[in-house]
Amino acid sequence: MPQPTPSQTVGPFYGYALPFPDGGQVVPAGHGDAVTVHGHVYDGRGDPVPDALLETWQAAPDGSLAGRPGSLRRDPVTGGFPGRNGVDFTGFARVATDADGHWAVHTLQPPADLPYLSVCVFARGLMHHLFTRVYLEAPASDTLLSALPENRRATLIAHQEGERVHRFDIHLQGEKETVFLDFHR
Repeated sequence: MPQPTPSQTVGPFYGYALPFPDGGQVVPAGHGDAVTVHGHVYDGRGDPVPDALLETWQAAPDGSLAGRPGSLRRDPVTGGFPGRNGVDFTGFARVATDADGHWAVHTLQPPADLPYLSVCVFARGLMHHLFTRVYLEAPASDTLLSALPENRRATLIAHQEGERVHRFDIHLQGEKETVFLDFHR
């Protein structure tokens, strides 16, 4: 039997330690301005990844980037994380994929000058998490999108499936690979 590679020895531990209640509910359930962004995470063969974890961050509809604390409030009695308080918009979500590789976030439409959700993907086989963006609409001018060839640009733009519902699939490798961003320190 061959020795495991380093990427095969890491996790996934996400389902145990990181998710918190209602992690995908950036806005309270039933909020009149909520939009749903959902999709699947696929590996290089096109198979769903059932044990990925995604975090999203975004600007508030007014353009503010400060967010509000609250997503990971600690319960002083149990020491656990009860999740959000149901009132404040934090701009942050953390969701795990299900057995079919599906994920969903319920949030507010980002502002026109920052029309995207920033996404961080954690998954088996990844020694380092991956960063990308989900544009709910393709802006007329955007520095990142305009720097990409048109066929690659399309991997960052969600498809509108219905009123206030957008689909964004993440392909970790292969012909349809999503554009990932490289941040240097």
